[in-house]
Amino acid sequence: MNRQKIWRLLAVLLALVVVAAGCGNDDDEVQEIQDVSLQLQWVPQSQFAGFFAARDLGFYEDVGLNVTIIDGGLDIVPATVLDSGGADFAISWVPRGLVPREEGLNITNIAQVFQRSGTLQVSFVDAGITGPADLEGKLVGNWGFGNEFELLAGLVSVGLDPQSDVTLVQQDFNMTALVNGDVDAAQAMIYNEYAQVLETINPDTGELFQPEDFSVIDWNDVGTAMLQDAIWADADKLETDDNYRDIAVRFVEASLRGWIHCRDNFQQCVDIVVAASPPFGGPAHQAWMMNEINALIWPSPGGVGIMDQALYDQTIDVATSQGILQAPPDAGAFRTDIAEEAVANLEAAGVDVYGNDFARRTVEVKEGGN
Repeated sequence: MNRQKIWRLLAVLLALVVVAAGCGNDDDEVQEIQDVSLQLQWVPQSQFAGFFAARDLGFYEDVGLNVTIIDGGLDIVPATVLDSGGADFAISWVPRGLVPREEGLNITNIAQVFQRSGTLQVSFVDAGITGPADLEGKLVGNWGFGNEFELLAGLVSVGLDPQSDVTLVQQDFNMTALVNGDVDAAQAMIYNEYAQVLETINPDTGELFQPEDFSVIDWNDVGTAMLQDAIWADADKLETDDNYRDIAVRFVEASLRGWIHCRDNFQQCVDIVVAASPPFGGPAHQAWMMNEINALIWPSPGGVGIMDQALYDQTIDVATSQGILQAPPDAGAFRTDIAEEAVANLEAAGVDVYGNDFARRTVEVKEGGN
């Protein structure tokens, strides 16, 4: 009897050890931090502030992720890096993701961060260019490399032939050609090159150029704007790897939390970007950029990161009409379930995902952006 009691006691103790070990493993799994990489489409700047904020403020860590942010550059195609396995997620303009996808890369847009385009056509006010029709007979600067399609579609929308009714001039990624009079209208991003020209001394006055010195064509107003920065993921892995999909939801949730933080904590996010290595432009330039990037995101009527179907359709119409895409993409080009789940999690935590009260700040412009 004593021996039987001993064996029963040992059996109970063994069972308790097994249960305890199992509970310990579950805890380890919950606490495990998973490594994730994000490929940017350009160097650190306020265009990507939400991602840097999510990293530096611990938002990614809060959802169990250790995120490495990979700088972009002129010779880097985020879609290719993503598809080749060089990064887990990538940031890319919508057309620049859809073209490689049409060519065979199976990637998909899982969160549409920017709700509107930041592309402008800028001219001196005395040129009399207030809309695309006024570009007829003018020297029209653009960067090429696929950045010109909103412009081309805008010309076509008012009955102009881009090949004969205007003279297209390839410009550098700055406003020197406009200031020097080499073009009548120059392409600019509202958050970058437009700031650059306002950060430049007007030789006639010895003071900085002012907004009233310029006329601006905003392609959002014309109706040929195309969607820009979005989070892209590996479509194959989303379908076959449940862990990757779970990571995608957590990554999007923390990233959007970063953008919400930058909406509500402007200067802190500027400081985070300026501290990034190497930052692009000086602190004043990054402040301008942060202000205008926020305006491209907020308000987000359907919730931050959720695709606006009408703007997506407009992007596809421009892309196909200009020959960027040979045909409209299939339904797999974007999906909303991941962003919707991420937004639902944020709303459940009491976070404002719409930003309906957002308003641009007044930012001081300084020479050279310093």
